[in-house]
Amino acid sequence: MSLTHLNEAGEANMVDVSEKSISFRVAEASGRVFMQPQTIELIQNHGHKKGDVIQVARIAGIQAAKKCSDLIPLCHPLMLSKVSVEFEINAEESCIDVSSVCKLSGQTGVEMEALTAVSVACLTLFDMCKAVDPDMVISDIKVLTKQGGKSGHWQRGQEEK
Repeated sequence: MSLTHLNEAGEANMVDVSEKSISFRVAEASGRVFMQPQTIELIQNHGHKKGDVIQVARIAGIQAAKKCSDLIPLCHPLMLSKVSVEFEINAEESCIDVSSVCKLSGQTGVEMEALTAVSVACLTLFDMCKAVDPDMVISDIKVLTKQGGKSGHWQRGQEEK
């Protein structure tokens, strides 16, 4: 196995996807922000002075996916057809679960865009709540599934098919 972003001389290299077929591609990623129960209540009750924390984090995540190639040096700029960022309050574990789905028809996958959406949404939750809960922890950012291209469908925890 070799790294795709290095050329034969070991130098950084943007992968040439010009010969790849266009196919429908989708990726889903997730992450978590652990926080105090009082912080979760503040978010749920829309009691934060900065406004609707979840909606701001959703917009930040969507914008981040669209700007992924500006943030990650060797990522291709992509014409995303869909980006969604969702939040689920997990009171039992005192966290907010964040997930994203990115879709397109193109020549390269959208895993990095899905990961970037989740990461920035989590960072935005942290930024908006750090004054009331500086002890928050961002955790478990990962790709859950990806589909499309010659490698087909991949899902975390399952063997490749």
